[in-house]
Amino acid sequence: MVMLYHYAALYGGWGRHPSSVLPGLYMVARYGWLGVEIFFMISGFSICLSTWGRSLGEFAVSRVSRIYPAYWAAVLLTASVVITWPQVRRVSGWEAVLTNLTMVQEALGVPNVDGVYWTLFAELKFYGLFAIVVAFGVTYRKCLLFCGTWQLAGLISAADGGKALDAWAMPGFSPYFVAGIAFSLMHRFAPNAILWAVVAFSFLLAEHQLGGRLAANRDAGHPMPAWPAQLTVLAAFTLMAIMALGWLTTNRWRWLTPAGALTYPLYLIHQHVGMTLIYALRDHLPATALVLGTTVMMLGVSWAIHWLCERPLSARLRRALLRGIDQGRTTASGRAPVCQPARGGGNIVAGAPEGREPPRRRLEESALGRESRGRCIEP
Repeated sequence: MVMLYHYAALYGGWGRHPSSVLPGLYMVARYGWLGVEIFFMISGFSICLSTWGRSLGEFAVSRVSRIYPAYWAAVLLTASVVITWPQVRRVSGWEAVLTNLTMVQEALGVPNVDGVYWTLFAELKFYGLFAIVVAFGVTYRKCLLFCGTWQLAGLISAADGGKALDAWAMPGFSPYFVAGIAFSLMHRFAPNAILWAVVAFSFLLAEHQLGGRLAANRDAGHPMPAWPAQLTVLAAFTLMAIMALGWLTTNRWRWLTPAGALTYPLYLIHQHVGMTLIYALRDHLPATALVLGTTVMMLGVSWAIHWLCERPLSARLRRALLRGIDQGRTTASGRAPVCQPARGGGNIVAGAPEGREPPRRRLEESALGRESRGRCIEP
């Protein structure tokens, strides 16, 4: 949705209004920015679902190793393209590029290398807020308390206009994160009146907040009715409810796994790299063919980033960070770690009789289990 919006609804690489280039597609694509809202709701669902039983350190490691490797590759690729061909986007210099590698450039007042990166900063703030729940142990009651507190903070922010509270409460997007968390609780436990009330309240707030988003994305001279956006949000909430209730669990299409793996790198690189390509070829190819070809090319680049950068670097980064956490725990305990090699594919724990391995939980029950083979472990 977002890629279609950038390619078919923005002035961008066309050099003229896209309604004159792709009139039929433009009427649909101009609502594609709603993909961001849907992304936030999916994020609330998946983050809440995946944090049960994790420590704060494990949660931080999982997030850092998941979002940064592909992001670093995307920043460097996009910067290289727009610095070489600055027709669509300009970057002030490599100092700004290096700052963008932190993903917190907005907090530092540094422009984003690519326009889509603003959503990643919002995502980071969500991680920071939900980390409070993780620090105290994720439970049903704590998640509900978190949802209620966040919604209240958003309402207070909308009422008094405090900049600091508004920056963290994100009242324009918090209803989607909160709804995703509520749907996750439905999926993990069972639907009940309280969870449906949270979803309904979030839906009403989301529909209300659409006014501001429509105003921000309104195209001068081209009336943009609100009802398509409202129906899109309703459809997104309905689909998430269907997923939460388990009505789609029998549909396990194999193509969904690779498609899902490509969505993140595709999101990171598609906008200004793709628009620069459109700018270069707009006078040589039909508009529809150019949009389709650019989409296919961006999918190919995303595949390369995923397999050549994201997968190997994420694994290495995760192992390195987990070792750092282990070392920190050992140092905090004031005891030196006991280093023993793994025998027979298992973990040897200090204090066990020689030749025997003490009872232990299955590796999949421990986020650190796979990382502890043949390393120093705390007695």
